[in-house]
Parts: sequence; structure tokens; C-alpha cells
Amino acid sequence: MAAQFLNRVGQFGLGVAIVGGVVNSALYNVDGGHRAVIFDRFTGVKNEVTGEGTHFFIPWVQRPIIYDIRSQPRNVPVVTGSKDLQNVNITLRILYRPIPDQLPKIYTILGQDYDERVLPSIAPEVLKAVVAQFDAGELITQREMVSQRVSDELTERAKQFGFILDDISITHLTFGREFTLAVEMKQVAQQEAEKARFVVEKAEQQKLAAIISAEGDATAAGLLAKAFGEAGDGLVELRRIEAAEDIAYQLSRSRGVAYLPGNQNTLLNLPSTLAQ
Repeated sequence: MAAQFLNRVGQFGLGVAIVGGVVNSALYNVDGGHRAVIFDRFTGVKNEVTGEGTHFFIPWVQRPIIYDIRSQPRNVPVVTGSKDLQNVNITLRILYRPIPDQLPKIYTILGQDYDERVLPSIAPEVLKAVVAQFDAGELITQREMVSQRVSDELTERAKQFGFILDDISITHLTFGREFTLAVEMKQVAQQEAEKARFVVEKAEQQKLAAIISAEGDATAAGLLAKAFGEAGDGLVELRRIEAAEDIAYQLSRSRGVAYLPGNQNTLLNLPSTLAQ
């Protein structure tokens, strides 16, 4: 009896294990941010897109293909030429994701590595067409306009293949060595021109100041000559008296001098009548 019971329990456990294995092999999970497309060996790729969760499929007959529909980054480096024939190195950073409803079409036409097939093709083509419309200087001064135009045209092209570009930005923009040297030489020339202009302006200001000073000296000399002609020696004597008064005032403030001699001329040969 005990042996028969154990035998039945073993058979039951084996049956449960077989059924569990079959059921488990017929289940598949779709994680968050993913979608699944079912490939059927008899009917091909089904048009239905399976959402997140656990789902059934027919083993051997059907096979789920999982797609990540979250935004993914990709850098696309491109070497192209500007309108004035300057070499330009540009790197685009693109955030892309597939359109969930277009996944059956994407799998049928492009496969699972759709980004490897499409982006390296359309991104350089669009970028070269846009950059060729701008000069090297405009690519720097109008960078926002260039980026916007690339984004508009590239987004429109990507829709034809069934995926969306969430963001497109120019992360790297450099020019050829010849253009860089030309820009540096231009900056040096501008600095030298500014320096020369400053020197010329300074010389002109110094010249103007010298002219004004000379005109002032000439005017002063004319006034003195006129005063001498009108007053004669009286003006000279007046200047001597004023100078003597100033010297006497300065000497009176000195600690080493207590008084002025009354019977001698002080520094100037004043007449005796004036000294008394």
C-alpha cells in the first residue's frame, strides 16, 4: 500500500512538473518601457503590438520580439563642408525611440537594429545639406538656427522609418586647421590695428595740447609786452615789491629769523627810499 501511494504521488508530481514546464514555456514577460511583436511561423509578423505584462504564446510556432520604446541616446559624428568650402567637424547627439504602433513594420523592414541601419544614413545626409547653406562664420553666430533646421528636417525623415527623435543638439563644432589659423591671424591683426589707432589718437592729443600750450604762452608774452609798453619800469618795480613782500613773509615764519634789518636791502636791490 505504501509503495503504491508513493508511486501515485510520484506520477502526480511528474505530471504537475510536465504541465508546469509546458505552461512556463508558453509564457513571456514584457517589462516596463518595452513592447513585443509576435512572429508566427505560419502567418508571419502579426500586426498586434503586445504591451507590458505576462502573455501567452504558442511555443515553436510563435516567437516574441521585444523592443525598448524608451528614449535612447546616440552620437553621430559628421565631417562636411560649409558654404565657403571650409571643413567642419560636427557631432550630433540624438535621442530617439520607435513608435509603438510601427513596430511590426520596423521589424519587417529594418529588424531589431533599426537605429544602426537608419541613423548613420539619414543624419549625415541631412546635416551636410543644411551646413552647406551657411558660411563658417554663420555656423558660429547662427548656431541655434542651424540646429533648429537640422532638427526639423531630420525629424521629418525619421518619421518615414517609424521612429521619433525627441531631441537633436549639436554638441561639437570645430573647423579645419587652416580656418582656425586664419581666425587667429585676423584677431591679431585687429588687435594691432586697435593699438595703432590708439597711438595715433594719443599723438594727436599731445599735438593739440602742445599747440594750446604754445598759444597760451604767446598770448601771455603779448600781454606782458603790452603791459611793459604801457607802464614802463613801474610794472617791474611793482613785481619786485610783491616778490620782496612774499620773501619777507616766508622769512618771518621761519624760527631762525626774528626780524628784518631796516637799513639793508633784502635780496633785491630796492631803492633806499622804498627800503626805509
